[in-house]
Amino acid sequence: MTRLSALLAATTMLVTPAMAEMLELEKDELTFGFIKLTDMAPLAVAYEQGYFLDEGLFVTLEAQANWKVLLDGVIDGKLDGAHMLAGQPLAATIGYGTEAHIVTPFSMDLNGNGITVSNEVWEEMKPNIPTMEDGRPQHPISAAALAPVVENYKSQGKPFNMGMVFPVSTHNYELRYWLAAGGLHPGFYGPDNVTGQIGADVFLSVTPPPQMPATLEAGTIHGYCVGEPWNQQAVFKGIGVPVITDYELWKNNPEKVFGLSAEFTEENPNTTLAITKALIRAAMWLDENDNANRPEAVEILSRPEYVGADYEVIANSMTGTFEYEKGDTREVPDFNVFFRYNATYPFYSDAVWYLTQMRRWGQIAEAKPDSWYDEVAKSVYKPEIYLEAARLLVDEGLANEADFPWDSDGYKAPTPAEDVIDGIAYDGRAPNAYLETLSIGLKGEQIIVGTEVQG
Repeated sequence: MTRLSALLAATTMLVTPAMAEMLELEKDELTFGFIKLTDMAPLAVAYEQGYFLDEGLFVTLEAQANWKVLLDGVIDGKLDGAHMLAGQPLAATIGYGTEAHIVTPFSMDLNGNGITVSNEVWEEMKPNIPTMEDGRPQHPISAAALAPVVENYKSQGKPFNMGMVFPVSTHNYELRYWLAAGGLHPGFYGPDNVTGQIGADVFLSVTPPPQMPATLEAGTIHGYCVGEPWNQQAVFKGIGVPVITDYELWKNNPEKVFGLSAEFTEENPNTTLAITKALIRAAMWLDENDNANRPEAVEILSRPEYVGADYEVIANSMTGTFEYEKGDTREVPDFNVFFRYNATYPFYSDAVWYLTQMRRWGQIAEAKPDSWYDEVAKSVYKPEIYLEAARLLVDEGLANEADFPWDSDGYKAPTPAEDVIDGIAYDGRAPNAYLETLSIGLKGEQIIVGTEVQG
């Protein structure tokens, strides 16, 4: 080696992920699971841009059949970590469904979901929806416009069925939130009845995301709540119309997380930091320069090993627009947010919101004090790991100091009423007071006994 090349090699070691090399990884060969949705993008980008390799991590990404298979894979160790529904680590940790202590040091995105109805239902809803001067429907669209349609089905003795992706998914809670805000009851869960359909006006059931459009087309369901690209797929196929995005439902709401078992993070602290660093870099890349990298991200996601939908379908929402009816494309620059607005920081208040919705609909059967919500949030969401990873990136010159909430206590400022579809503010520090403000749902000491609300 010449003196110049030796100098160049030494310099490279200093400015490329030198700090990553200082982390002594407990495990460097890892397998991560994901579901075929555009919000798995940080994983695909961290892999394709070499961010995992920069950290000394040799990662395999594996698509999973459904959310239960994915969660089981993390619990039994077949997967080292996974793209998860934000409700999954919380539900597992409190023992709703499969019991296991799952944690997250990284929130994967904000927004990214929509609610779609069939063409037939849309035509029945339209007379109930105000229009703009140009004749197009005025958004956001309230579920109050759906209520007469549901009543019509009920009068004919027909159930009104809608799909969501998993009982503890954001999609379940968002769909329920939208329906309840429009005066429609989405049903309770009970200790002896986990269908979630006790007292329901609209009957919700689980459908895996990629199967949503086909299930809608078959008439098995009349609408659904899902992440992209499966709302836009319905538009492209001409079988359905998205009526609201979750950005319109609750501005900048949290969506997926990256989940690992608590045991993994305890046994592999440096590896966990390295994973988090790579994912932060991927999220930054996805949002930098006003989403300038999104077309490249869409190309990556369209590959069969990731989402496997057509480029145009994914681009419809990933590049800052959203198409409702065919030809009605509107600017929604924040439909997918991966880094800005502290999207990747695992806020306790986000965890608490999911827990309030579990309580609201009976998945948490009995009342809990505010302190319980705080304790569960802190046992699952790990901002301390996130900030340690962020500090390493800043020290390496790979991230900006100003981009991270160093002084946060883990709670966001309350969500203002104007940012939520029903005009009700949300403060994660006061979960029980928040539950009291919601007109439909359990509150106080109420419980489900059989098919009745008592208390």
